Amino acid sequence: MKKLLLLLFVGFSMSCSNNDVVVTFDDENSNAIRAHFQNYLNNDMEGLKELWSPDIKIYLNSKKPISLDELVGLLEAQHAGFDPILMTFGEEGGEDLGVWVQTITYPAIGEYPSSTLTQSWFDWNATGKISGNTIVLPAHIGFKWGEDGKIIEEYHTYDTQEMMAELALSEEME
Repeated sequence: MKKLLLLLFVGFSMSCSNNDVVVTFDDENSNAIRAHFQNYLNNDMEGLKELWSPDIKIYLNSKKPISLDELVGLLEAQHAGFDPILMTFGEEGGEDLGVWVQTITYPAIGEYPSSTLTQSWFDWNATGKISGNTIVLPAHIGFKWGEDGKIIEEYHTYDTQEMMAELALSEEME
């Protein structure tokens, strides 16, 4: 019985050990994403391009990637159709923390190499230039880093229905 308890204790202890996953909030990658978002808010497409790998894969609510040119066109359309655009995070009535950003480094496991991803959560707040309506979209964007320090994959997860409806109004007015 003692051996069984010892075996269970050792097994439990090993399952609770550090698996080398590292989560950081104020590291180089997290801060690079904060600056990247500032470039977006400033409508600085050249600044955004500095962090993207030329071979980036961008997924907008889909398993099918879009091109970098398609993403840049969408971001330019957002700035043409909305003003102001803000990115906020926090409880209603509480302090706005900006964008929540964290970087996670995962160890190599089996056939999968180690990887570093930066995750971000925020509310995308924007007022349509045509309708005057303000929309708030809860958003999550994940960034996978390449060995050269560039973003090689980008995953956008948010409901674009209200945004696209406002952009359609902008196109109708042109």
